Amino acid sequence: MTQLPVNGCQILTLPVRSDERGSLVALEAGAPLPFELKRAYYIFGTPAGAERGFHAHRALIQCAMCLAGACTITVDDGSERADVRLDTPGKALEIGAMVWHEMRDFTPDAVLLLVADAPYDECDYVRDYDEFLRLARS
Repeated sequence: MTQLPVNGCQILTLPVRSDERGSLVALEAGAPLPFELKRAYYIFGTPAGAERGFHAHRALIQCAMCLAGACTITVDDGSERADVRLDTPGKALEIGAMVWHEMRDFTPDAVLLLVADAPYDECDYVRDYDEFLRLARS
């Protein structure tokens, strides 16, 4: 686990089990995930130059991992920003509540998996950066 300067964010090292048949990563609540998984979704087929995210969640906590290819995620807590390159399936980025995140620089083969501690709820999203800054600083 590597702490980032952005509150609520850390890089997790996922336990990769490998042998002559290949490699496997198991995601379980508590270890390595810091929460009970309630939702999973993945992004793929992202065209060159596409950017995604550009929002924060009021309460949701999630982890992002690139299962194939690579992408860069910028995380921002209203005071600090950091760029994290996800380029191996054994690395995950925890994105805490009230962290603005932007995803970019997807390789053509990128498959980005995100797992979350709650189901989808549109009311949990903060989609305006100025509103995010106001909320984050209050």
